[in-house]
Amino acid sequence: MYKYLFGPVPSRRLGMSLGVDLVPKKICSLDCVYCEVGKTTKLTLDRKEYIKLDKVKEELTNYFTNNPEPDYITFSGSGEPTLNIHIGEILQFIKQIKPNLPIAVLTNGTLFFDKNVRDAIKNANVVLPSLDAASKEVFNKINRPSNGLTIDKYIQGLIDFRKEFKGEIWLEIFLLPGYNDHENELIELKKAILRINPNSVQLNTLDRPGTLSNLRGATKKEMQRVVDFWNLDNLKIISAAPERKNIPAYRKDTEAVILETIVRRPCTLDDLTKILGLHVNEINKYLDVLDAEKKIESVVQERGIFYQTRKKYEI
Repeated sequence: MYKYLFGPVPSRRLGMSLGVDLVPKKICSLDCVYCEVGKTTKLTLDRKEYIKLDKVKEELTNYFTNNPEPDYITFSGSGEPTLNIHIGEILQFIKQIKPNLPIAVLTNGTLFFDKNVRDAIKNANVVLPSLDAASKEVFNKINRPSNGLTIDKYIQGLIDFRKEFKGEIWLEIFLLPGYNDHENELIELKKAILRINPNSVQLNTLDRPGTLSNLRGATKKEMQRVVDFWNLDNLKIISAAPERKNIPAYRKDTEAVILETIVRRPCTLDDLTKILGLHVNEINKYLDVLDAEKKIESVVQERGIFYQTRKKYEI
Protein backbone atom coordinates (compact mmCIF):
# COMPACT_ATOMS: atom_id res chain seq x y z
CA MET A 1 0.00 0.00 0.00
CA TYR A 2 1.43 3.34 -1.05
CA LYS A 3 1.07 6.55 0.93
CA TYR A 4 1.70 9.11 -1.83
CA LEU A 5 0.67 7.17 -4.95
CA PHE A 6 -2.88 6.10 -5.73
CA GLY A 7 -4.60 4.12 -8.41
CA PRO A 8 -4.31 3.61 -11.26
CA VAL A 9 -7.71 5.26 -11.42
CA PRO A 10 -10.13 5.39 -14.36
CA SER A 11 -9.86 8.96 -15.62
CA ARG A 12 -12.31 10.25 -18.23
CA ARG A 13 -9.57 12.37 -19.78
CA LEU A 14 -6.37 10.42 -19.14
CA GLY A 15 -7.34 6.75 -19.28
CA MET A 16 -5.48 4.62 -16.72
CA SER A 17 -3.85 7.25 -14.52
CA LEU A 18 -1.45 6.70 -11.62
CA GLY A 19 -1.87 9.59 -9.18
CA VAL A 20 0.94 11.28 -7.27
CA ASP A 21 -0.30 13.22 -4.24
CA LEU A 22 2.18 15.88 -3.08
CA VAL A 23 0.22 17.72 -0.37
CA PRO A 24 -1.79 16.51 2.64
CA LYS A 25 -5.58 16.78 2.60
CA LYS A 26 -6.71 19.51 2.15
CA ILE A 27 -4.04 22.16 1.61
CA CYS A 28 -4.95 24.44 -1.28
CA SER A 29 -4.80 27.99 -2.58
CA LEU A 30 -8.58 27.93 -3.13
CA ASP A 31 -11.58 26.81 -1.10
CA CYS A 32 -13.99 26.15 -3.98
CA VAL A 33 -17.64 25.80 -3.05
CA TYR A 34 -18.01 22.78 -5.36
CA CYS A 35 -14.96 20.76 -4.27
CA GLU A 36 -15.88 17.09 -3.89
CA VAL A 37 -12.75 16.42 -1.81
CA GLY A 38 -14.15 18.71 0.87
CA LYS A 39 -13.54 22.06 2.50
CA THR A 40 -9.99 23.41 2.45
CA THR A 41 -8.41 23.06 5.89
CA LYS A 42 -5.28 25.10 5.14
CA LEU A 43 -5.79 27.97 2.69
CA THR A 44 -2.38 29.17 1.56
CA LEU A 45 -0.04 30.32 -1.22
CA ASP A 46 3.06 29.16 0.68
CA ARG A 47 5.14 26.60 -1.19
CA LYS A 48 6.85 24.08 1.10
CA GLU A 49 8.09 20.50 1.28
CA TYR A 50 4.72 19.19 2.37
CA ILE A 51 5.74 15.64 1.43
CA LYS A 52 9.35 14.42 1.69
CA LEU A 53 11.02 14.20 -1.73
CA ASP A 54 12.86 10.94 -0.96
CA LYS A 55 9.67 9.20 0.20
CA VAL A 56 7.91 9.95 -3.09
CA LYS A 57 10.92 8.75 -5.10
CA GLU A 58 11.01 5.51 -3.12
CA GLU A 59 7.36 4.78 -3.83
CA LEU A 60 7.70 5.58 -7.53
CA THR A 61 10.75 3.31 -7.85
CA ASN A 62 8.90 0.49 -6.10
CA TYR A 63 5.80 0.95 -8.24
CA PHE A 64 7.66 0.88 -11.54
CA THR A 65 9.64 -2.19 -10.44
CA ASN A 66 6.54 -4.20 -9.62
CA ASN A 67 3.72 -2.93 -11.85
CA PRO A 68 2.91 -2.34 -15.54
CA GLU A 69 3.05 1.22 -16.81
CA PRO A 70 -0.16 3.28 -16.63
CA ASP A 71 -1.34 5.51 -19.48
CA TYR A 72 -0.33 8.62 -17.52
CA ILE A 73 1.38 9.71 -14.35
CA THR A 74 -0.81 12.45 -12.92
CA PHE A 75 0.12 15.01 -10.29
CA SER A 76 -3.16 15.57 -8.46
CA GLY A 77 -4.70 14.53 -5.18
CA SER A 78 -6.01 16.03 -1.97
CA GLY A 79 -4.93 19.63 -2.57
CA GLU A 80 -2.98 21.86 -4.95
CA PRO A 81 0.11 19.92 -6.17
CA THR A 82 2.16 22.98 -7.19
CA LEU A 83 2.27 24.04 -3.52
CA ASN A 84 4.90 21.33 -3.06
CA ILE A 85 8.25 22.98 -3.71
CA HIS A 86 9.72 19.71 -5.03
CA ILE A 87 7.18 19.04 -7.78
CA GLY A 88 9.72 19.88 -10.48
CA GLU A 89 12.32 17.49 -9.09
CA ILE A 90 9.81 14.66 -8.85
CA LEU A 91 8.65 15.31 -12.40
CA GLN A 92 12.24 15.16 -13.65
CA PHE A 93 12.86 11.98 -11.67
CA ILE A 94 9.97 10.28 -13.49
CA LYS A 95 11.23 11.56 -16.85
CA GLN A 96 14.66 10.07 -16.15
CA ILE A 97 13.46 6.57 -15.26
CA LYS A 98 10.44 6.48 -17.60
CA PRO A 99 11.19 8.92 -20.44
CA ASN A 100 8.32 7.72 -22.64
CA LEU A 101 5.62 7.83 -19.98
CA PRO A 102 3.47 10.96 -20.34
CA ILE A 103 3.00 13.18 -17.30
CA ALA A 104 -0.07 15.28 -16.60
CA VAL A 105 -0.48 17.98 -13.96
CA LEU A 106 -3.98 18.62 -12.61
CA THR A 107 -3.79 22.04 -11.03
CA ASN A 108 -6.00 25.01 -10.34
CA GLY A 109 -3.30 27.12 -12.02
CA THR A 110 -3.41 29.82 -9.35
CA LEU A 111 0.34 29.76 -8.69
CA PHE A 112 1.37 30.31 -12.30
CA PHE A 113 2.10 33.96 -11.52
CA ASP A 114 5.29 32.53 -9.94
CA LYS A 115 7.90 31.75 -12.61
CA ASN A 116 9.41 29.10 -10.34
CA VAL A 117 6.14 27.17 -10.55
CA ARG A 118 5.91 27.57 -14.31
CA ASP A 119 9.50 26.35 -14.71
CA ALA A 120 8.93 23.40 -12.37
CA ILE A 121 6.24 21.83 -14.57
CA LYS A 122 7.45 22.96 -17.99
CA ASN A 123 8.51 19.40 -18.92
CA ALA A 124 5.09 17.88 -18.32
CA ASN A 125 3.25 16.60 -21.39
CA VAL A 126 -0.20 17.91 -20.45
CA VAL A 127 -1.25 20.52 -17.92
CA LEU A 128 -4.90 20.75 -16.93
CA PRO A 129 -5.52 24.04 -15.11
CA SER A 130 -8.92 25.37 -14.14
CA LEU A 131 -10.62 28.74 -14.45
CA ASP A 132 -14.16 29.25 -13.17
CA ALA A 133 -14.45 33.04 -13.14
CA ALA A 134 -13.10 36.15 -14.80
CA SER A 135 -14.42 38.83 -12.44
CA LYS A 136 -13.38 39.59 -8.88
CA GLU A 137 -16.89 39.15 -7.51
CA VAL A 138 -17.52 35.71 -9.00
CA PHE A 139 -13.96 34.52 -8.30
CA ASN A 140 -14.33 35.34 -4.62
CA LYS A 141 -17.78 33.77 -4.47
CA ILE A 142 -17.07 30.48 -6.22
CA ASN A 143 -13.36 29.87 -5.54
CA ARG A 144 -12.82 31.67 -2.20
CA PRO A 145 -9.09 32.31 -2.76
CA SER A 146 -6.23 32.65 -0.31
CA ASN A 147 -5.25 36.17 0.72
CA GLY A 148 -3.07 37.88 -1.88
CA LEU A 149 -4.49 36.00 -4.86
CA THR A 150 -6.45 38.15 -7.31
CA ILE A 151 -8.28 37.13 -10.45
CA ASP A 152 -6.04 39.38 -12.57
CA LYS A 153 -2.90 37.72 -11.18
CA TYR A 154 -4.47 34.30 -11.74
CA ILE A 155 -5.39 34.91 -15.38
CA GLN A 156 -2.08 36.59 -16.20
CA GLY A 157 -0.24 33.58 -14.78
CA LEU A 158 -2.16 31.29 -17.14
CA ILE A 159 -1.35 33.58 -20.08
CA ASP A 160 2.36 33.63 -19.19
CA PHE A 161 2.41 29.85 -18.83
CA ARG A 162 0.87 29.40 -22.27
CA LYS A 163 3.67 31.51 -23.79
CA GLU A 164 6.37 29.36 -22.19
CA PHE A 165 4.89 25.85 -22.14
CA LYS A 166 5.48 23.59 -25.15
CA GLY A 167 3.01 20.85 -24.21
CA GLU A 168 -0.78 20.66 -24.26
CA ILE A 169 -2.96 22.86 -22.04
CA TRP A 170 -6.48 21.61 -21.36
CA LEU A 171 -8.35 24.37 -19.56
CA GLU A 172 -11.25 23.16 -17.42
CA ILE A 173 -14.14 25.47 -16.61
CA PHE A 174 -16.60 24.36 -13.97
CA LEU A 175 -20.11 25.61 -14.68
CA LEU A 176 -22.16 26.25 -11.57
CA PRO A 177 -25.71 27.59 -12.05
CA GLY A 178 -26.31 30.77 -10.09
CA TYR A 179 -22.60 31.48 -9.77
CA ASN A 180 -20.82 31.84 -13.11
CA ASP A 181 -23.48 31.23 -15.77
CA HIS A 182 -24.87 34.75 -16.23
CA GLU A 183 -24.17 36.55 -19.48
CA ASN A 184 -21.69 39.16 -18.23
CA GLU A 185 -19.50 36.53 -16.59
CA LEU A 186 -19.64 34.27 -19.65
CA ILE A 187 -18.53 37.18 -21.83
CA GLU A 188 -15.57 37.90 -19.53
CA LEU A 189 -14.67 34.22 -19.33
CA LYS A 190 -14.57 33.94 -23.10
CA LYS A 191 -12.25 36.95 -23.26
CA ALA A 192 -9.95 35.24 -20.74
CA ILE A 193 -10.04 31.95 -22.67
CA LEU A 194 -9.01 33.69 -25.88
CA ARG A 195 -6.12 35.43 -24.09
CA ILE A 196 -4.92 32.18 -22.50
CA ASN A 197 -5.27 30.30 -25.81
CA PRO A 198 -5.39 26.70 -24.47
CA ASN A 199 -5.34 23.69 -26.76
CA SER A 200 -8.66 22.53 -25.35
CA VAL A 201 -11.44 24.04 -23.24
CA GLN A 202 -13.33 21.47 -21.21
CA LEU A 203 -16.67 22.38 -19.68
CA ASN A 204 -17.53 20.45 -16.53
CA THR A 205 -20.13 20.62 -13.78
CA LEU A 206 -21.02 19.16 -10.40
CA ASP A 207 -21.65 15.41 -10.17
CA ARG A 208 -22.20 15.23 -6.41
CA PRO A 209 -22.51 17.62 -3.45
CA GLY A 210 -19.79 20.20 -2.89
CA THR A 211 -19.02 22.06 0.33
CA LEU A 212 -22.30 24.04 0.29
CA SER A 213 -25.73 22.47 0.44
CA ASN A 214 -27.50 24.71 -2.10
CA LEU A 215 -25.41 23.77 -5.14
CA ARG A 216 -26.53 21.82 -8.18
CA GLY A 217 -24.89 20.69 -11.36
CA ALA A 218 -25.76 22.27 -14.69
CA THR A 219 -28.18 20.37 -16.90
CA LYS A 220 -27.24 19.23 -20.40
CA LYS A 221 -29.36 22.06 -21.77
CA GLU A 222 -27.56 24.64 -19.62
CA MET A 223 -24.17 23.26 -20.62
CA GLN A 224 -25.09 23.34 -24.30
CA ARG A 225 -26.29 26.95 -23.96
CA VAL A 226 -22.78 27.95 -22.83
CA VAL A 227 -21.19 25.97 -25.67
CA ASP A 228 -23.40 27.76 -28.18
CA PHE A 229 -22.84 31.14 -26.53
CA TRP A 230 -19.04 30.86 -26.62
CA ASN A 231 -18.87 29.23 -30.07
CA LEU A 232 -15.28 28.06 -29.63
CA ASP A 233 -13.82 25.40 -31.92
CA ASN A 234 -11.77 23.80 -29.14
CA LEU A 235 -14.58 23.63 -26.56
CA LYS A 236 -16.17 20.38 -25.45
CA ILE A 237 -18.35 19.12 -22.63
CA ILE A 238 -16.68 16.57 -20.36
CA SER A 239 -18.29 13.17 -20.94
CA ALA A 240 -20.73 11.77 -18.42
CA ALA A 241 -19.42 9.75 -15.47
CA PRO A 242 -20.89 6.36 -16.54
CA GLU A 243 -18.63 6.37 -19.61
CA ARG A 244 -15.73 5.94 -17.19
CA LYS A 245 -16.75 2.28 -16.97
CA ASN A 246 -15.47 1.77 -20.51
CA ILE A 247 -11.92 2.66 -19.44
CA PRO A 248 -9.72 -0.45 -18.90
CA ALA A 249 -8.63 0.86 -15.48
CA TYR A 250 -12.19 0.78 -14.13
CA ARG A 251 -12.36 -1.97 -11.53
CA LYS A 252 -15.69 -3.63 -10.84
CA ASP A 253 -14.27 -5.11 -7.64
CA THR A 254 -13.51 -1.62 -6.29
CA GLU A 255 -17.03 -0.50 -7.12
CA ALA A 256 -18.41 -3.59 -5.37
CA VAL A 257 -16.35 -2.99 -2.21
CA ILE A 258 -17.61 0.60 -1.96
CA LEU A 259 -21.22 -0.55 -2.39
CA GLU A 260 -20.81 -3.38 0.11
CA THR A 261 -19.43 -0.90 2.64
CA ILE A 262 -22.13 1.74 2.42
CA VAL A 263 -25.00 -0.75 2.21
CA ARG A 264 -24.12 -1.71 5.78
CA ARG A 265 -23.93 1.87 7.05
CA PRO A 266 -23.82 5.30 5.40
CA CYS A 267 -20.30 6.73 5.15
CA THR A 268 -18.68 10.07 4.48
CA LEU A 269 -15.89 10.36 1.94
CA ASP A 270 -13.38 10.44 4.82
CA ASP A 271 -14.99 7.32 6.32
CA LEU A 272 -14.58 5.42 3.06
CA THR A 273 -10.96 6.54 2.75
CA LYS A 274 -10.14 5.20 6.22
CA ILE A 275 -12.18 1.99 5.94
CA LEU A 276 -11.07 0.96 2.45
CA GLY A 277 -7.54 2.34 2.48
CA LEU A 278 -8.12 4.02 -0.88
CA HIS A 279 -7.19 7.56 -1.83
CA VAL A 280 -9.96 10.16 -1.74
CA ASN A 281 -9.58 10.84 -5.48
CA GLU A 282 -9.87 7.16 -6.30
CA ILE A 283 -13.06 6.78 -4.26
CA ASN A 284 -14.49 9.93 -5.87
CA LYS A 285 -14.15 8.41 -9.35
CA TYR A 286 -16.36 5.48 -8.37
CA LEU A 287 -18.85 7.58 -6.39
CA ASP A 288 -19.38 9.70 -9.51
CA VAL A 289 -20.36 6.61 -11.49
CA LEU A 290 -22.52 5.11 -8.75
CA ASP A 291 -24.35 8.38 -8.25
CA ALA A 292 -24.92 8.86 -12.00
CA GLU A 293 -26.33 5.33 -12.18
CA LYS A 294 -28.61 6.15 -9.22
CA LYS A 295 -27.22 3.32 -7.12
CA ILE A 296 -26.30 5.68 -4.27
CA GLU A 297 -27.57 8.93 -2.82
CA SER A 298 -26.11 11.60 -0.56
CA VAL A 299 -27.57 12.82 2.72
CA VAL A 300 -26.36 15.96 4.50
CA GLN A 301 -25.91 15.45 8.24
CA GLU A 302 -24.13 17.32 11.02
CA ARG A 303 -20.83 15.48 10.45
CA GLY A 304 -20.91 16.08 6.70
CA ILE A 305 -22.19 14.46 3.51
CA PHE A 306 -22.98 10.76 3.89
CA TYR A 307 -23.36 8.29 1.03
CA GLN A 308 -25.82 5.43 1.18
CA THR A 309 -27.38 3.02 -1.27
CA ARG A 310 -30.75 4.03 -2.68
CA LYS A 311 -33.63 2.13 -1.12
CA LYS A 312 -34.71 0.62 -4.42
CA TYR A 313 -31.21 -0.60 -5.19
CA GLU A 314 -29.83 -3.84 -3.73
CA ILE A 315 -26.36 -5.24 -4.29
